[in-house]
Amino acid sequence: MRETDEERHPKEDKLIGRAEAAVVRRRFVGFPDLAVSLRVSLMKVLEDERILITKPFDAAPTQLTLKFIDDQKVEDFRALADSKRGFRLVRAKNTKDALTQLNLFDDNRPNNAAILLFSSNPERVASGAEIKCAHYAGAVPARPALSFKIFNGSLFEQIDLAVGFVMDRLGTSLGARTEGAGAPIAHEIPRDAVNETIVNAIAHRDYTSAAGVHVNVFSDRVEIANPGELPRGLTPEHLREIHSSIPRNPLLAKAFFLSGYMDTGGTGTLEMIRVCREAGLPEPSFAQRGDQWTVTLWRDWLTEAYLNALSLNERQRKAMSAIKMRGRLDNSSYQELTGASEATALRDLRELAKHGVVVRVGGGRTAGYERAREKPVINPSIPSPAAAAETRHKPVKAVTPAKKKTKSAAKKAKKSSD
Repeated sequence: MRETDEERHPKEDKLIGRAEAAVVRRRFVGFPDLAVSLRVSLMKVLEDERILITKPFDAAPTQLTLKFIDDQKVEDFRALADSKRGFRLVRAKNTKDALTQLNLFDDNRPNNAAILLFSSNPERVASGAEIKCAHYAGAVPARPALSFKIFNGSLFEQIDLAVGFVMDRLGTSLGARTEGAGAPIAHEIPRDAVNETIVNAIAHRDYTSAAGVHVNVFSDRVEIANPGELPRGLTPEHLREIHSSIPRNPLLAKAFFLSGYMDTGGTGTLEMIRVCREAGLPEPSFAQRGDQWTVTLWRDWLTEAYLNALSLNERQRKAMSAIKMRGRLDNSSYQELTGASEATALRDLRELAKHGVVVRVGGGRTAGYERAREKPVINPSIPSPAAAAETRHKPVKAVTPAKKKTKSAAKKAKKSSD
């Protein structure tokens, strides 16, 4: 019963990895912790089978009064719902009326959703109602982190702050100034994808868990993890096609829809995939890791570490920087940029194409080279930075050389075979 995975045997890691494809794994420390986990899991099975019907967590009434609700936050929400969805609360004279029309006030008490959405202290109803954000220098969570923040406050505030944390740590580039005076700014990962992923983690997480939402920014990816699992009947593969929407917290999901923070109808993951594709990035990854649902947004795969592994010359490195900024480079531009001859420029560009980091487009005088939109199949002799980092952290199993057979042992083996 370990609290961490540091001392785990490699064979145990392999077994757990195979088991996680079919079951949900949870860690416990001591029998009291095991008893609580079993009770929660049993309740979930009974609810899924409709044997025991209870209210969702967000609809359950609290023991708190309206004094814990921030009236200004409710007013801000009303204005946002009107501007984003044309939704107006009728005859809402005060905060109580507004919450009642939103199904956030019942039995003369605000419910959990009301506190989570419009209180500065959502921890009063859910101890894990926070977002922990970390930024790491490499592809693994090596300490110390470059930066670490814990965001509290209302769920709307947490989302805004977490999205800002990620976007501030991603690369940006200026697009062409085609209209107006300002040039458009392109983010390394589209903001819509980051926002959609974090909103989904907040809306669909399991609030009975004391664990918070974790947002980790690595050199090659951004991982967003929340406590909970996919609803029964849904698999990670289903998220890549049109699927039914089964929110764990329907009142929270409705509030995020009305405020324009998310859409309904099971299209959120499809939108993530679409905007990442259009940005030339790999599709997001979806995985269940223990009791954590994790979505991975991949950064620009042409990282410094990846290009270093290709052993490019100085001219090619300069050209790759230019191609990543301009999007395209031809032979003449390569010569001007690097001072190379025409033959050298052609040879360098062909080598880059062979590595799969650029592709040749056009023909004749208009021929040029653009950055490859997708990562090529990795050559086993050139592992990706993430794979290399993973290999460095795996325990190495000692191999004992086989003993040579003696002459007497060889004779005995021959006799037995005869």
